[in-house]
Amino acid sequence: MMNLMHWRMLVAVADTGNITRAAERVGMTQSGASQALALLEDSLGVQLFTRENRQTLPTAVGEQVVEQARLMLAALQNIRDTADACRDIQRGTIRLASFPMVLATFLPPLLRRFKQLYPGIQVVALEVSDDEVEALLEARLIDVGVLLNPAPERRVGLLGRDAWVAVLPAGHALARRGQEQGVTLQELVSQPFVLATGGCSVNARSLAADAGLELADVRVEVREWSSAFTLVREQVGLTLVPQMTLPEQRHGLCVLPLDVPIPRTFALVLAEGSEPSPALRALLDMLAQG
Repeated sequence: MMNLMHWRMLVAVADTGNITRAAERVGMTQSGASQALALLEDSLGVQLFTRENRQTLPTAVGEQVVEQARLMLAALQNIRDTADACRDIQRGTIRLASFPMVLATFLPPLLRRFKQLYPGIQVVALEVSDDEVEALLEARLIDVGVLLNPAPERRVGLLGRDAWVAVLPAGHALARRGQEQGVTLQELVSQPFVLATGGCSVNARSLAADAGLELADVRVEVREWSSAFTLVREQVGLTLVPQMTLPEQRHGLCVLPLDVPIPRTFALVLAEGSEPSPALRALLDMLAQG
């Protein structure tokens, strides 16, 4: 039966033109090398070499077989090089922190795919607020975190983008606006308001403060976006939420854009001055490849 040593022997004979020197190169005895060459010729049913003037030279078909054998051995070496390069990232742990919405929506399919590719790497995911992500990064208690609107130079992996939108009861006076016109932040903050935070410090209250405004009449403050939508349907007030949180069923709700969009970007970031581990680099590379 032909094996890898036979093919190495074949190439070595073609390179050296001498069975003895070829045997030395691949670590075989001369008799073993002669037997390997004879087995190859018997198995293939063709003569691969001729022996002339103490030289072993390939025949026409032998040259073609040798060329294919070189390609096969080179491909095998590429496989080994790939395995060697990846050996360091086959085991490890990645500590990741994120605010709830991204942890519940964007990350699960990403982490499932990563687990399939790298079953030996464990990802420990923590659900925290956006402020806590920064604190954990500064304390080096996590390897990577998800932040809202990080500076471009800090981003090591973009997860997604959306924008803030107003959600009003279907019969609200502002609901008569067209989608093209939108509503102003100033109009919204003067209305009875359902403040939803999603467990993040960036919410309608902080957005109003950034614009020099203040929520005039907060009727209820809730953490869960779904609770906010229920209260809006009950006409307790209106709310301002990220677009990605909108429910599929919007009966009783009117969704309007802001006249001046307020975008959101959520991305993976590292602690200042840190470098990704081989395991984390594998996750970032997978994310970059889509």
